[in-house]
Amino acid sequence: QVQLVESGGGLVQAGGSLRLSCAASGRTFSSYAMGWFRQAPGKEREFVAAISRSGSSAYYADSVKSRFTISRDNAKNTVYLQMNSLKPEDTAVYYCARGVGPYISQTPLEYDYWGQGTQVTVSS
Repeated sequence: QVQLVESGGGLVQAGGSLRLSCAASGRTFSSYAMGWFRQAPGKEREFVAAISRSGSSAYYADSVKSRFTISRDNAKNTVYLQMNSLKPEDTAVYYCARGVGPYISQTPLEYDYWGQGTQVTVSS
């Protein structure tokens, strides 16, 4: 059983930064792509960013491109999301997820393990 534990969320003013971390259990972390999704109150879960198993490729939602950076450290079984220039509309619960394979996907159905989420609140 794979467990994903997010951390690093909190309250920040608009324009500020946060760095989310997601620590994964298990010995096969480097075999799978990883992704970040978010869900705001009353809205559907949406794709934020994803990274290939090696970390050589990444993909971002248009809404976060140039502001957010996804990275991973396979030696530490951890994936990160650096969030800069935060906006109030970035407020949501952020989830990390493990892909079903090594390649990037924007589709939640192509992720099989999910963390419990971490709250990010951006005040105006």
